[in-house]
Amino acid sequence: MEFHPQPRGGAPKPWAFPAPDRSRLANGLTLLTSHRPGQQVVAVEVNLVAPLETEPEGLDGVATIMARALSEGTDKHTAEEFAAELERCGATLDAHADHPGVRVSLEVPASRLPRALGLLADALRAPAFPDSEIERLVRNRLDEIPHELANPARRAAMALSKELFPATSRMSRPRQGTEETVARIDAAAVRAFYDAHVRPATGTAVIVGDFTGVDLDAALADTLGAWTGSTAESPKPSAVVADDAGRVVIVDRPGAVQTQLLIGRVGADRHDQVWPAQVLGTYCLGGTLTSRLDRVLREEKGYTYGVRSFGQVLRSSAPSSPEGATGAALLAISGSVDTASTGPALQDLWTVLRTLAAEGLTDTERDVAVQNLVGVAPLKYETAAAVAGTLADQVEQQLPDDYQAQLYARLAKTGTVEATAAVVSAFPVDRLVTILVGDAAQIAEPVKALGIGEVTVVSG
Repeated sequence: MEFHPQPRGGAPKPWAFPAPDRSRLANGLTLLTSHRPGQQVVAVEVNLVAPLETEPEGLDGVATIMARALSEGTDKHTAEEFAAELERCGATLDAHADHPGVRVSLEVPASRLPRALGLLADALRAPAFPDSEIERLVRNRLDEIPHELANPARRAAMALSKELFPATSRMSRPRQGTEETVARIDAAAVRAFYDAHVRPATGTAVIVGDFTGVDLDAALADTLGAWTGSTAESPKPSAVVADDAGRVVIVDRPGAVQTQLLIGRVGADRHDQVWPAQVLGTYCLGGTLTSRLDRVLREEKGYTYGVRSFGQVLRSSAPSSPEGATGAALLAISGSVDTASTGPALQDLWTVLRTLAAEGLTDTERDVAVQNLVGVAPLKYETAAAVAGTLADQVEQQLPDDYQAQLYARLAKTGTVEATAAVVSAFPVDRLVTILVGDAAQIAEPVKALGIGEVTVVSG
């Protein structure tokens, strides 16, 4: 019997995160484009500098309602007509609001990009904000809130924000508003927020995909380039203030069979030199199934299906900007355990952190993390949407266009000692705010016995 020779792998091709071309349209809109041959679905991300802290007092959630209303009709189309036009293009349009501002996302086949850009431009240039649609969006948002409060993970996130930040800070309150604040929102409030913040001069459009056969300059000139508005500067963000004194808050859910854990504090953002080492160390701690937290809490003890550690940028600005460095990232550990295991699981989690501080990471852990973070990057950015999203994040956080490419290079060079120091500094055992959503009657005493901070019980 004759066998064909075993296939051999070819030489790996060099890869780097795509470098965009940067320009500016005549109306002041900043433009980042990246031609990606073969990517026939083009992704567009538009950053609007409309941060949540600029929402009027008592109207938390108006940025979210405005973002959702951008596709609910324009000066040319009703809401139904606008949706039909998007469907004819094979396009999807979405928008959301977060602490840095509003993000509008479009995906469309390359052959229909000019037409879809026209619809996007209409949504940004002349949204109708009809009373009936705003009222519907407000009702929808009010219907969502009870479901979010019932979700243990969402409830834990709300409680952590309330604990970390002062009540006067917008970061202490739910991003999309509360029942009380959302109920006050009407079309006039949405229009006022739009008029105050949405303009091309402070916006950025990121466009990624295969532009072969598309006259992109002409398409932009006729669409986003025709958008006009105020030339006022962006609002200056305030400094982030947080209190990470070690303490425990139990959100009481009588009868709950599981406890949701969320343990966190505020730390360095991507402008800090420690960020690459912090990313690497945090991944070693709880970034995947083979990380330390899962090895102990899941594999050895069987407390949980999984516990993860992560760093999430909340807001960021360059140290060289006029307002100076005002950024912060949430550093957190998240997961769930069965109610009876809450005390033992927390005890073992703190043991993991203390052991990490005393003994450090191993070279093997560091090498696996680098391979997982850097080695799979080409797969992570196979789609235009993934590239566009990362470029838009960089713009939002005032990072240089080559930041992501440089990050991978720095991750590859980060040593075990450096990664250890960063993760130990990120998760000090005496400076962590612990949120537990579960049955206080069963978990309060075992948690108090651990001595990880004063324990407070609040209603769920």
